[in-house]
Formats: sequence, structure tokens, C-alpha cells
Amino acid sequence: MELAYSSLYGSMYRGTVEDFLDSSACKEFAGKVQLIFTSPPFPLNRKKKYGNKAGDEYITWLSGLASKLKKLLKPSGSIVIEIGNAWEPGSPTMSTLALETLLQFKKKARLHLIEQFIAYNPARLPGPAQWVNVERIRVKDAFTHLWWMAPSTKPNANNRNVLVPYSDSMRKLLETGQYNSGKRPSEHHIGENSFKSNNGGAIPSNVLIVSNTSSNDPYQDYCRRNGLLTHPARMPKELPSFFIKFLTEPGDIVLDPFAGSNTTGSVAEVLQRRWVSIEQDSGYVEGSKGRFSPEVKV
Repeated sequence: MELAYSSLYGSMYRGTVEDFLDSSACKEFAGKVQLIFTSPPFPLNRKKKYGNKAGDEYITWLSGLASKLKKLLKPSGSIVIEIGNAWEPGSPTMSTLALETLLQFKKKARLHLIEQFIAYNPARLPGPAQWVNVERIRVKDAFTHLWWMAPSTKPNANNRNVLVPYSDSMRKLLETGQYNSGKRPSEHHIGENSFKSNNGGAIPSNVLIVSNTSSNDPYQDYCRRNGLLTHPARMPKELPSFFIKFLTEPGDIVLDPFAGSNTTGSVAEVLQRRWVSIEQDSGYVEGSKGRFSPEVKV
């Protein structure tokens, strides 16, 4: 494990997450991290070139990291993990690996599950191909789960930091103040003053729509110019941006133990959060430099 590069706000380490957790560098962050945001290799039933583990081995491996990662968190901190869906080999049936992994991770670290999020990609290619394109007995899989967990039942969070624009109808309602108050069929009661305050935006839902269709960003340009392979499972910047804004404040520490092309670190840099990223593949580490401006120290 070694320091690969640093920027104004953070550092990228080259090595495995296990190496980092056992290192002297890691000890400096114990009890200081506000958010661990990461997308580890998904629990697939077959190997891919970015190094995923398969089957029960995956459950044992990821849940085995839980307690050590928790020790890095502040008492008010959070862990957000993106986990994709998995399929049984040779079958159109879903695997329960993702859920089993989540439950084991939560249990090992004694975490509270705060909320479940969906990252929906409307532009995702149809898959699994055999069951969607060929035999046509399934519809395409177009989302991943993000699981928000924390050691506290009330971690630091502020949904005012992630408000979304009001709809046209809501803006009109705020302008006119005309709406039908009273009891709804659902038995929810709408008070007379419920919609008279403009709060600057609407509270977002836990379904995040991220297309992830970029093919010509600075990162990919940098990799092409330098003959480097781009990461095959790049994270859309909208995901870390949402959770960093939602769960941290400027100056807080954000850690990504499976950084890949370091989307998390680059977003944290823009949002003026301190960041720490770990990635074991030297090629991906080298390519991730393209996400930063020239002041990156190498």
C-alpha cells in the first residue's frame, strides 16, 4: 500500500482495502471519517476483469471488512454502499447474494439500516442478455441498490442540502395558494397552511435517476491520450454528489475503499470535502489522475 497522489483536499492510495485498513496511514483516520461511500465489486456469480469475488466468498469477504470500516467513522457518520443485482448461473432467477451480503455486513458492524435508495439508469442496456434479449422471459435490469447505514439511529444528515426544483404544478400552487385542504382518501390530512411556504425546492425521493451515458469526459480523454484502459464500471458522479451533500459538510472526511476511477474523490474535491480513496489496480489509479486539474501532486 502506497500513496499514489494527492490533491488540495485528498489522497489516493494504491493497494487493497485490506492493506489500507492494516496500515499506519489508516490509523490517522480512526473515528474521523464522516462518510464512507463506495461501490465495491458487485456480488456476481461469475468473475469479471475488475476483480469481483463470486458466490459465498463474496459474502465472507465484504462482511469481514465491516467492523474495521466502522471504526473509521465518527459517531455521527454514515456508510453508503452500492450493491448491484446478481443472477443464478444458467438460470433467469435472481440470486440473494446481494441481500445476504448486506445483512451480514450490517450484523458484523452492528449498524442501523437508515434508508434504502434506488439508482435507476433508464439508458442501461438490456440484461441479463440470455433471458432478456434471447429467450425474452425477463425485462431488463435497470437499477442498483444503495444502502445507507450508520452506527447511530440519527446520523448527520440534512435533506435541505439536496432539494430538487419544484414541479410546474407545485410552483403554480405556491403562487396562487389555491388547493383543496382537508382529509384525503388515504386518511392523510392536508392542512390549510401546508403549501404556503416556499422552501427553495422539493424534498427528493429515494429513487435517483442517473443515466451514466457520458463517453467523452475529461477522465476518458485523459485515458485515451495516455494509452490507459478506462474503468469498465465507472460510477456516475451524481451518486457520490448526492450523498456527500446530504450526509456531510465542507471540511468533513469522505472515504472510498473501492475507488476504481476515483469518482468519489473528484466529486469530494469539487465540494470541498477532504477525501481518502483506495484502489488496488495501478492502471485504474493512473487513469484516475485525469479527473483532477493539473495541481494534482504525483
